[in-house]
Amino acid sequence: MKPEIERALAITPASSARERTIDITTTGARTGLPRRIEVWFYRAGGRIYLSTTPAKRGWYANIVKNPAFTFHLKHGVRADLAAIGTPVHDPAEREAVFTSIIADLNQPSNPARLPQPVEPLDAWLAGSPLVRVDFPEGLE
Repeated sequence: MKPEIERALAITPASSARERTIDITTTGARTGLPRRIEVWFYRAGGRIYLSTTPAKRGWYANIVKNPAFTFHLKHGVRADLAAIGTPVHDPAEREAVFTSIIADLNQPSNPARLPQPVEPLDAWLAGSPLVRVDFPEGLE
């Protein structure tokens, strides 16, 4: 893997909102058409995840139906990475990842500039989509 891609994927709590921002292109669950949107990605336990504050999201429904998608890096380096999304249902993994995400968002530097504290863990566990991202070409 190219070092610049490794650096772009190796975000930490010190990473800015810009560094966390990517686009994803999914295949529409109902239409079968490509759908590109901007999202944030997170790192927890050395893995990459997609999530958001509690809500239903179209991108999540698309990945559930069609797990293959494109992960577009666009800040610092531009790259279109083939990816596979796996919805995370395991309660222990969900709790660990959301605990990490919430701690990240509640840090003093607040990369998202969200009102703090962000929604509590139980709200994220009950209502937030969570997708583990794997790169079939072995990028992680």
